[in-house]
Amino acid sequence: MKKFVKRGLVTLVAVTATITLGLATTTVVNVVASEIEREKIEPYGAFVTVDGHRMNVVITGSGPTDIVLLPGFGTASPAIDFSPLVDDLATDHRVVVIEPLGYGLSDGTERARTTENIVGEVHDALEQLDIDSYVLMGHSIAGIYALELAAKHPEELRGFVGIDTSVPGQPHMDTEFPTGLMGAARTLGLARLLLAVGGVGQEGGAYSDHDREQIAMISHRTSMAPTYLDEMAHIAPNFAQAERRTFPDDLPVLLFAVADNEKNPDWVALHEAQAASVADGTVIPVDGDHYLHHTHAAEIADAFRSWAAERMPFPQ
Repeated sequence: MKKFVKRGLVTLVAVTATITLGLATTTVVNVVASEIEREKIEPYGAFVTVDGHRMNVVITGSGPTDIVLLPGFGTASPAIDFSPLVDDLATDHRVVVIEPLGYGLSDGTERARTTENIVGEVHDALEQLDIDSYVLMGHSIAGIYALELAAKHPEELRGFVGIDTSVPGQPHMDTEFPTGLMGAARTLGLARLLLAVGGVGQEGGAYSDHDREQIAMISHRTSMAPTYLDEMAHIAPNFAQAERRTFPDDLPVLLFAVADNEKNPDWVALHEAQAASVADGTVIPVDGDHYLHHTHAAEIADAFRSWAAERMPFPQ
């Protein structure tokens, strides 16, 4: 019996030592790789100062209508992520991609990631850019932030276009995430390891290998960083605050929604209900996954143009 216990202890010590050595290795690799990548990330866009921090903004194209794009939660590089859609829309519109604090090349912040704070910072950036009349277009959680922006500044919005956007009342948004463990995983280099295994997620031929490499390096910089985790921790209260909120009745709303959401069979119905809450609401179901702008950029751009051409004040 003593021999069995002794062997068990030896095995436990060996396993513990192996795990400790492995974590020490991934931690060092993460630190070294992050320093190397800092020099390899290529700058794009321009900075505006918001709440004492640099917020990156990318403006492309020209035209009579400004389109402001807001990303989904945790998007590593909104500018690159939206690039297939931007390339299409910018042929006849001015397209403004906002990289909120904690996203892309923007600085992080210690300010709480409440809807009110995030939207206030985005609007501050738009004011500095003298953009006060625009179509707001967003992906995923941007649908929740858009409600706040529309409520605070209804005179500025010409319309809202959602790309599989989040809606008030959607299920499972009260989840509490293990942000402490996720922060530890980042520090220990495990987040980098997971990204290497899972990839960056940009599908199809719209993204070059160079794009994917840049997105991966920016992901290592932003994913599970303090600003990212604070926004994640605020997902539940931000959704709770948005419960039963609607867009202004006179705001034209166009919603692209995944046609067959296996995790949420009522997905299209939820968007139809949101569209029905305004005088002019349209839902277009699309066969695809959550990141419709990765694989259906041309379809989204063409449908937007047709929709906008029928509405005032949308000069074409």
